[in-house]
Amino acid sequence: MLANYLIGLREGLEAALVVSILVAYLVKTDRRGLLPRIWTGVGLAVGVSLAFGALLTFGPRGLTFEAQETIGGGLSIVAVGFVTWMVFWMAAAARGLGGELRGRIDDAADGGRWSLVLVAVLAVGREGLETALFLWAATRAGTREAAGTATPTWEPLLGAALGILTAAALGWLIYRGAVSINLSRFFTWTGAFLVVVAGGVLAYGVHDLQEAGVLPGLHTLAFDVSDTVDLNTWWGALLKGVLNFSPATTTLEAAAWLLYVVPVMALFLLGARRRTSTPAARPRVAA
Repeated sequence: MLANYLIGLREGLEAALVVSILVAYLVKTDRRGLLPRIWTGVGLAVGVSLAFGALLTFGPRGLTFEAQETIGGGLSIVAVGFVTWMVFWMAAAARGLGGELRGRIDDAADGGRWSLVLVAVLAVGREGLETALFLWAATRAGTREAAGTATPTWEPLLGAALGILTAAALGWLIYRGAVSINLSRFFTWTGAFLVVVAGGVLAYGVHDLQEAGVLPGLHTLAFDVSDTVDLNTWWGALLKGVLNFSPATTTLEAAAWLLYVVPVMALFLLGARRRTSTPAARPRVAA
């Protein structure tokens, strides 16, 4: 649940920051009459994200086991690609996000009636679609049966919902000027954590493709600690729920995890260190 909570918190806070900037700029420039267009766009973005999540959840049902595993494994890998891009982009773009959005608002306000709606849909919808895809992939990984047990599907969804609600509350407080957040620090810590989570999702996607017969080596194990790691214990459940750890891991799964996490984490932390080495790269956002 913790991993999904942080996913919901991070993605939700990105969307909340975007909405806060859009609303605050319109209010400060005395264009309150345009606010309904922003909220219409936000509502449409949420609806599209929910529909996408429902399609991912219910779409593959009725297909053969091999087809379901192929689709699941492929989409898990796509989700890892999206979250990797998102982690690097948000860490680098947090400082200039406000100016970019204000420029879009000015252009859209001079355009057609639906221009501002489209700005809100694109700004918030991207976060929603990324969240739906990555949560779906992480939930599948968290519910994979291991040692004869599986995590109930409501736990990851509850964690994500709590994270999104926390992000919405933080977004409102930022808008009201009640809190300030060091965005560089926040996105660095959560980004590093999500790289590890994404590594587990990638390994799970590889396992899906192995079960579908697309990739070989399903029965070639790198290690098997099933007799030592009991997923029914609290620490075993924590390893499984947060890191998607599997006691019986194939060689290809382990290789995929290492080849992803080690170089991506190194590049991410090096980039974060370069950004924090200059005073201008330590932004604080307050309304």
